[in-house]
Amino acid sequence: MPPLGSGPPPSMVERMTLIMDAFSGRSARLTLEHVARRTRLPRSTAHRILDQLVRHDWLEHSSSGYRLGRRALGLGGADGGHGEIRAAAAPLLHELQLATGLVAHLGVLDGADVYYLDKAGGPLARSVPTRVGGRAPVRATALGRAILAWLEPEQVEALVGEAGPLHQELRRVRERRGLAFQRGGHGVCAVAAAIRGPDGPVAGLSLAGDVRAPLERVAPLVGEAARQASHALFGVRAAQSPLVEGGLP
Repeated sequence: MPPLGSGPPPSMVERMTLIMDAFSGRSARLTLEHVARRTRLPRSTAHRILDQLVRHDWLEHSSSGYRLGRRALGLGGADGGHGEIRAAAAPLLHELQLATGLVAHLGVLDGADVYYLDKAGGPLARSVPTRVGGRAPVRATALGRAILAWLEPEQVEALVGEAGPLHQELRRVRERRGLAFQRGGHGVCAVAAAIRGPDGPVAGLSLAGDVRAPLERVAPLVGEAARQASHALFGVRAAQSPLVEGGLP
């Protein structure tokens, strides 16, 4: 924080550094007013810089304020800031795989793609063309659609472009209380559910197998695992937040 009575720092880099330093950790959440007060920058200046930092993924913005974004968290390690999600989901992935014999996945949104953070395989692993660190188009996967169903329509279109038929499928996902299905793409079937927090989805879990996979039977297990991961990361309120038929909660 600059000394009392000093003016705003002259360079953009210094101002951006002041704003980033205002966030005390990965869970810190600040409003515009908090940022302006902590940095002693004019509110309009702070707002302009915050918008630029959000645009370039250094910060994220939601109705509850600003928090550190993917780029900032990624500087803390090679996992892109997803270590907590992986740690919370890893035992659940293995339980799903052991209970069903199918291939369990953990993935997050990265632009218009799903980025796979983890995979628990078993004998079917080689038959499912995914890998940790790999990507797939978000609209083409059950895991991606399970996450997209929790976003506002404008956010979906910003990620994937024109999305008329996709919006209809996402409505069906919401009507199924968050369960998304994929049947037969590349010979693979899957069912997925989102891991969500107070501000929306942060990741997704899926089970995948061949066309004989009993998706309807294992779907409740996927939904329950996603709720348990949400609880581990964010607490009871996030885990129990229900989908509302036909729209977002």
